[in-house]
This record gives sequence, C-alpha cells and structure tokens, in this order.
Amino acid sequence: MMKWKIGNVEIDNQVVLAPMAGICDSPFRTIAKSMGCGLVSTEMVSDRGIIYDNTRTQEMLQMTEYERPISQQIFGSTPETMKKASAYICEHMKPDIIDINMGCPVRKVAIKGHAGSALLKDPDKAYKIVCEVVDTVPIPVTVKIRSGWDEINALEMAKLIEDAGASAITVHPRTKEQSYCVDADWSIIRDVKNEVSIPVIGNGDIRTCYDAKKMLDETSCDAIMIGRAALGNPWLIKQCVEYLDKGTEPQKPTKEERLGMIKKHSELLFERKPEKVAISKMRLHTAYYLKGLYKSGEIKPKIFKTTTKEELFDLVEDYIKILNY
Repeated sequence: MMKWKIGNVEIDNQVVLAPMAGICDSPFRTIAKSMGCGLVSTEMVSDRGIIYDNTRTQEMLQMTEYERPISQQIFGSTPETMKKASAYICEHMKPDIIDINMGCPVRKVAIKGHAGSALLKDPDKAYKIVCEVVDTVPIPVTVKIRSGWDEINALEMAKLIEDAGASAITVHPRTKEQSYCVDADWSIIRDVKNEVSIPVIGNGDIRTCYDAKKMLDETSCDAIMIGRAALGNPWLIKQCVEYLDKGTEPQKPTKEERLGMIKKHSELLFERKPEKVAISKMRLHTAYYLKGLYKSGEIKPKIFKTTTKEELFDLVEDYIKILNY
C-alpha cells in the first residue's frame, strides 16, 4: 500500500473519508475504518458550539481509538474563536489532525455565519485563522477548500494556506456558486499540487475505484477523498483501497452483505446514540443501503414509518429475501 504522511501522522493508504455533515458520526466512521479507510474525517463542528459547550456539539465530538488516525473538522469565522475551539479539541478529544473547513457552501454557514466557503472571499482572514490554529495546537492542521466562491482562486488560497503553516490541503474543484451542479474540474487539483509542497487530497466525483485511480494519475495528488458515493455503499472504500493497492477488480456486495451491514450500522448507532436519534439516523442510512435495488422505491416509505430497530430489521429481511441477485 502507498503510505504517506500529514505532518507526523502516518496514513496507511490513499483513501480518505470526507467530512460529511450529518453523516460522519462515530458509527459511520467505524464502518469506513472497517473497510480499510486510511484516514477518516468527522462531520464539521462549530467553533462557537465548542466554546459554549453546546450539548449537541459535544455529542458530535465523540470518537474512539479504533477510528485513528482521525481528523476533526471545525468551522468558524474569526481567528480568536477558532484558536479557542482548536485548543479545546486538542486537550479534550485528542484527534490526530485538525481540519479547517473553508468549503461548506450551505447558507447557514457561508452566508449567515461568514465561515466555510465565505472565507475564500477573504484570503487575509483565512490566512490569519490558519496561522492562529497552527500556532495553538501541537498536531497537524489541514484545510479543505473549494476552487473559489464565484471565481476560481484555489491557487492563491493554497499558497496562503501553505505559508500559514498547514500540513496538507484538500481541494474540492467546484466553486461555491457551482455547488454540486457541475462536474468537478480535476485540473484545479493538479494545478494546486504543482504549486505547493504540502500533501494535496483530491475530492469530487469519486464514484468508483476506477475514478480514484484516474484522479491520482491525472492530478498527482497524494490521496483521494470519498464523500457522497460512500452513502449506502461503504464497500466503495474497500474497493478503492484494494484496487489502488493490488489492482483487485471490484465485487458487488451480496444481499447478505447488505443486510449484515445494515445490522452492523444499526447496532453501532444504538450503542452510541439515544434510541430516538439512532432510529432516525438508521432509517436514513437504510434507505441509502437499498437505493437502486429492485423495487426499493416501494419499501422506502415503509422504512421511514418504522419506530423500532426490530421493526426495521424485519422489514429489511423480508425485502432482501425477494431480491434477485
């Protein structure tokens, strides 16, 4: 396998889990790690939520030793609050890496909060935030950016981020205005890689193990980041790891494996979340696990009406039995 480093953190392979909001909780990261993911990322958390000891934020910060190496992503709009939040995380949660979000396009974060991708409009502030966090924490600091707000300035941002002391950068090559409505322009990842000396992680449109290999070949990035394509399909992570390592062709998961993964994910959620939260999250994930299968559209409304783990399992088991694989 291709081992590499972010700062002093050694990573076993070139597959990284994206920090997806509302998705990348500890159970999801545990599953990604069980599929061989080299580095897992948490969902983003607010600097102010950390500083003010918000209950939900504290729940989002929980992590396990099994998930290491793990990158904790935070977002915020001022150097002062990001400094305080990163210091707290390092002292109490002890992640391996701190990642600063400069890519989120969501209105609540970017427009109202002046954070996430909004920082791409203010390079000076972005530089100061990275400097403050780097100077505060004893672990590597990374930054995830988009290619720009409405115009592409990824190269300018990448150079500033490197100069501020970041140990790696992730590039999602769409602007904030493009959101997810156009194909990712991987040439931007290549251009950033050519301009900086720190590791570059490529993100965007990795849907198969062949996409992962193609991105690495075309951009020379150090690793690839998998996001939405892993929803309901954590086997993609394993496929990418094995294809990049040994050229192993991907195998479609069996219906028994799908059922087993739904049960495993559910058990992890019920171990670590309140019952009401666990069943709500599991309904969503189950719909993703069954997406695209025979008549899955008919079972989806039934999934979202279940109220217990047992009811959900019974429904899925009956459905799996009729699948023609």
